[in-house]
Amino acid sequence: MGSILLKNIAVEEVASNILIEGGLISKVVPAKVEVAVPEGTEVVDCTGKAALPGLVNMHTHAGMSMMRGIGEDISFHEWIDRIWQVEQKIDEEYVYHATKIACLEMIKTGTTTFNDHYWHMPMGHKAAAEMGIRPVLAYVILDHNDSQEAERQKIQCQEMYQEAMSWADKSQFVIAIHAIYSVSEPLMLWAVDFAREHGLKIHIHLSETRKEVEDCKAQHGGMSPVEYLDSLGVLGDDVIAAHTLWLSENDIRILGERRVACVHNVNSNLKLASGYKFLFTELRDAGANLCLGTDGCASSNNLDMLETIKTSAMIQKAWRDDPSVMTLHELIDMATVNAGKGLGQNLGKIEEGALADVLIIDTDNYHFLSPGSFLANFIYSAHSDCIESVICKGEFVMRNRVVPGEKEILAEARKVLSRLM
Repeated sequence: MGSILLKNIAVEEVASNILIEGGLISKVVPAKVEVAVPEGTEVVDCTGKAALPGLVNMHTHAGMSMMRGIGEDISFHEWIDRIWQVEQKIDEEYVYHATKIACLEMIKTGTTTFNDHYWHMPMGHKAAAEMGIRPVLAYVILDHNDSQEAERQKIQCQEMYQEAMSWADKSQFVIAIHAIYSVSEPLMLWAVDFAREHGLKIHIHLSETRKEVEDCKAQHGGMSPVEYLDSLGVLGDDVIAAHTLWLSENDIRILGERRVACVHNVNSNLKLASGYKFLFTELRDAGANLCLGTDGCASSNNLDMLETIKTSAMIQKAWRDDPSVMTLHELIDMATVNAGKGLGQNLGKIEEGALADVLIIDTDNYHFLSPGSFLANFIYSAHSDCIESVICKGEFVMRNRVVPGEKEILAEARKVLSRLM
């Protein structure tokens, strides 16, 4: 792993030099300060460019990248039934190629870490490792109250965990509980115990739809999904909860006290009409850790985190009738440093000692011409094609908008998709 010096690049609007060594950011100094670099360091002149931490997609299903458009204009519960029917036909080869397509899109749009929630996780790992970005990969628990299936998943989960311990790049392994309506209580409790015994994060869909909340109250003595999980001892600061849309005041209090990472997936929620009133201010003030995700391409149709950031802000400001909510710095933190905190990784920062995931933004265009702040222009004016180059784990994975092997990746994916269809 070589060293890279990014010279004269703007960091929070200050011209700086960034030295990357061994996969870490080793120095961030003003541009006028000379930096001693190891022999063989690649020096990149970044005049006219700005640096941001790599974006973190805190909830997605990368293997759905070739399922765009298969369930349009239908309700969430119709949609998920259709998805489960499609997923019965997919195999490891499909997931491998679909995840490579997802990684390609994420690199092009500035995501360097993704928290995945999908099947055939070894194939997800293989694809991400080849593409050079940082995956967080889940063994997904989902038994539909079938006790034989639950026992099979327990065995397979333990086997996959052991396999993951040998991954050369030390990709992060987590436990995913699909949802309270698709996982039996005994299996859920087993999964939580397994995760905590091994120091693993727990990733779950939570309070995504009104129906989920109503059904939970009917089945569990009036408890909401949040209250139900809390009564089982599931919730804690090791939990990443996707959606968290339909919440009571007590739900908010619990999520805040337990320091749960709550992931807003605005485009998917809007498109499936699951809801739009993400309680950002209330959750923030209660103490929850707030992050952003795209969800999978079968619902959100893309993995563009910059689009997610902008839409999240616009919808929040509109329904609250308050343009001051979700400030620029809160938005970028949700997509970077908050996510790092939720994953327990030192990422999402341009500072010494952080993991070296860096976006190089080309500001020599009309999006950044106006005197507004860099973040305002990046979030509200620009599109993700302003991301010129991407460094992940201390190495370039995209230069000048070119990802190595892009045409071959697309061609192979088309072959797999044609066989599936």
